[in-house]
Amino acid sequence: MDHLTLENPVFVTYAIASALMVLKIMGQGWMTVFRMMRKDGGFVSPEDLRKTPLNPNPRPEQLEIDDYVDRSRRMHRNDLENIPGFWMAGFLMVMVAPPLWLAQVLMYGFVAARAAHAVAYATKQTHDIRATFYTIGSLIVIFMALYALWALLL
Repeated sequence: MDHLTLENPVFVTYAIASALMVLKIMGQGWMTVFRMMRKDGGFVSPEDLRKTPLNPNPRPEQLEIDDYVDRSRRMHRNDLENIPGFWMAGFLMVMVAPPLWLAQVLMYGFVAARAAHAVAYATKQTHDIRATFYTIGSLIVIFMALYALWALLL
């Protein structure tokens, strides 16, 4: 537990990167809500067609897929599939006390890869471009997990 202190710069790096990723996940969820409200559609559940103060004029077409809304929903899902692995691998990295420079390159590299992936997705870049940023982030998480595993087994 000695590593989980603000006196440990590796932990501070992890905490900053983790906080940024929390904001990314939560912000993407709110972006989806914003887009649903803006389009007055893109809903996913039949009960969303009930008349409420937020949906005073429900219509069946509100359940149709709207790319503007669904793109944000897909981005959110992608974050939910990728960021938790970073949180766990990053925590393990903190516990095995890597060199600060390595932790910073990996953790901030992951944040940068996720940001680039989000920009690529939001601007409708090709799968190849999105996959490049996904791959960078994924390889970083895999490396962190292997680094921690190696340190734990030695």
